[in-house]
Amino acid sequence: MEFRDEKRTNDTHQSTTDPEARLYKKAKGQEAKLCCLGHVLMENRNGWVVNSYLSQSTGTAEREAAVVMCDEIEGNHQITLGADKNYDVRDFVKELRGMKVTPHVAQRERGSAVDRRTTRYPGYGISQRKRKRVEEIFGWLKTVGLMCKTRHRGAVRVGWMFTFTLAVYNLVRMRNLVAVV
Repeated sequence: MEFRDEKRTNDTHQSTTDPEARLYKKAKGQEAKLCCLGHVLMENRNGWVVNSYLSQSTGTAEREAAVVMCDEIEGNHQITLGADKNYDVRDFVKELRGMKVTPHVAQRERGSAVDRRTTRYPGYGISQRKRKRVEEIFGWLKTVGLMCKTRHRGAVRVGWMFTFTLAVYNLVRMRNLVAVV
């Protein structure tokens, strides 16, 4: 088939080796790639990975995964969720508040769903600084953990490898934290 000068969509393009992979691009102007998305829930104090989730790539997959992972947190204590501007959506913030999760989401310049009742506390600023540490996890996964391009196909195998690699990351993190003390 000839696809020259045709827009790529999930209807026209499908992986021959992994039919569960979908087209996804990280930002405007970048090329779309066939992939699955890996999501991580990180504890802020020490940088531990406390939960992971693998999903098909969609425009709302990150927010949906965040809700699922927050729902799996045991206990009845108040928790906060730090996230970037992509999560500043009214429905998402409302859903988190209904789950007793305080959304420490980076605010958009106009029409932010996060109001002053959240941003006035010092913990909001701390969460905004600490949330960037999750990028260290993904950087480690891609360089040291060899997850830049997976060897496996299918959501079950890729998800297993993703979770296993994150467990190894926690072990390395634990070793580094013990060495400091």
